[in-house]
Amino acid sequence: MGKWLARLTALGVALVLAAPVTAAQAADPATTGKKTVRIGSIQSVDSMNPFLAVRLIAGQLQRWTYMFLTAPDPKTLQPGPDLAESWESSEDGLTWTFKIRQAKWSDGQPVTAHDAAWTFNKIMTDDAAKTGNGPAVENFESVTATDDRTLVIKTKAPQASMLSNPIPIVPKHVWEKVGDMATFENETYPAVTNGAYIPIEHKKDNYVKLKANPDYWQGKPKIDELQVIFYENPEAAIAGLKKGDIDLIGRLAAPQFEAGAGDPNIVQWNTPGRRAAYLQINHGVTTSDDKPIGDGHPALKDLKVRQAIHHAIDKQALVDQVQNGLAVPANGSIVPPMYTDFFWEATGEDKISFDLAKANQILDEAGYKKGDDGVRTMPDGKRKLEMRFSIHTDTPHEDKLAQFLTGWFKEIGITLTTRKLDSNKFAEETGSTALFDIAISGWSVNPDPEEVLATHLCSRRPTPSGEGGGTESFYCDKQYEDLYQAQLKELDPTKRADLIKQMQQRLYTDAPVIAIYYPNNLELYRKDRITSITPIPSGKQGEGILYGGASGYPMITLDAPAVATGGSAQGGGSNTGMIIGIVAAAVVVLGAGGFLLSRRRKTTSDERE
Repeated sequence: MGKWLARLTALGVALVLAAPVTAAQAADPATTGKKTVRIGSIQSVDSMNPFLAVRLIAGQLQRWTYMFLTAPDPKTLQPGPDLAESWESSEDGLTWTFKIRQAKWSDGQPVTAHDAAWTFNKIMTDDAAKTGNGPAVENFESVTATDDRTLVIKTKAPQASMLSNPIPIVPKHVWEKVGDMATFENETYPAVTNGAYIPIEHKKDNYVKLKANPDYWQGKPKIDELQVIFYENPEAAIAGLKKGDIDLIGRLAAPQFEAGAGDPNIVQWNTPGRRAAYLQINHGVTTSDDKPIGDGHPALKDLKVRQAIHHAIDKQALVDQVQNGLAVPANGSIVPPMYTDFFWEATGEDKISFDLAKANQILDEAGYKKGDDGVRTMPDGKRKLEMRFSIHTDTPHEDKLAQFLTGWFKEIGITLTTRKLDSNKFAEETGSTALFDIAISGWSVNPDPEEVLATHLCSRRPTPSGEGGGTESFYCDKQYEDLYQAQLKELDPTKRADLIKQMQQRLYTDAPVIAIYYPNNLELYRKDRITSITPIPSGKQGEGILYGGASGYPMITLDAPAVATGGSAQGGGSNTGMIIGIVAAAVVVLGAGGFLLSRRRKTTSDERE
């Protein structure tokens, strides 16, 4: 979120198909009599394999279809029961014992602690399986099932984030038969899952269909079928919403959101968001064995240049002109202000404000002289400061962002040339091969921010063979690593929060990424098709996320009218059944291998989790 463009960052939920799905092609509730809800997405699923998938839409699908050890409480976002009914930790914080609830997989087999143990051990021992959530088990010493109902996790050091583990539990009896995890896409339907919904059909880059699970532990969802429809661009998705081809779309950019104004059937949902949008800087990147890769401009290795670039960004102007005022300027780092316990922002002398004169002064003093054409050169005079800015195709707000940055950078002697890449190429170049200078990015942050913090660890860099990875920055910094390990072990919430803020401060000052704004959560839905839905968190009026939240709870509460005869439902257009999707230009990311390296992080800045 992915990083944000805001990884849409905002990652807008909109349904966009390379070839739009028609009412005849997707399930039509008008002819089936089912309660069907359709969610639009501008992002397609990178993989139905939860060990490989990293896109936001894939993360949402996992929340809807699998159980986790714990899940965020709908009101407080604090860890609550899911697959684990209860848990306890040893006095030294090194041993956690989970009581696994009695449940069953969608094929009728019982869910046991052995499924959870197998899932975690697979990630601990298989590099490919680490792609989606590898850092979540890096501190695990061992995971065992002492019986069908008891799971024991022993850690190398205390782990404060244990109850926010982001790994979906898969059925051992199905997945232990998989040979090469790196190439397995999990495309057998109906899939075997244990969450609120069961995947029953997936047409790549077009749609995913889910049916309600009658055996889900919290009870069968109110609707019968949930569909996620993928659109090629946001304009097509908004047109689909207005026509009635989809019922809900989230993670929208400001212009898309504002296009829903004035329609009596459409509700505009504008609340604080959980994404951070930032620029990724190629600061001289390496693989996990410290071998240089990529072709980033050498000037970006210089902290002075990165600081000057930071001073040349008017974040308030970007909020006003690119996000139409529907965002918050990022005077902090990668955790958005909705998470008040962990949010950090610079103040006083530490704050890097928009100041072109200061940026020019920094570059002058560092020896980057301007030529007659106004473009600076390296101190040795051998190369001009001519850099590339990588964005995605068909993303108007990124085009606008590029225009502003190009103008400001010109004022400080840096030439910026925009490169528009399709999602696969973008993922490859910014997530594995490092063939870029500066790129748009972002991340959707969970209530416990450890996951996004981990995307900047040395271990998240790609391996020499292109596996593992999931880095958001190719960052590898001892001070940052030490702070990460310290917060991991700190069980006092206040002290841990302070360590996490220090980590954000380190990212802010060292600038492997530069946060630019925190987009609002912008969603649209048809009130003639969505009769009820509860956001998460649900505790405060005017807050909460419907699609793209940190839990699948809203989709469990979702209700819609059943339509038993031909025609549309109360003014809806062609009813293609509800397809839940999120923003993303159909993205397939590089493939299992490339996104093994880049999966966890590239695609549009709004596409990643």
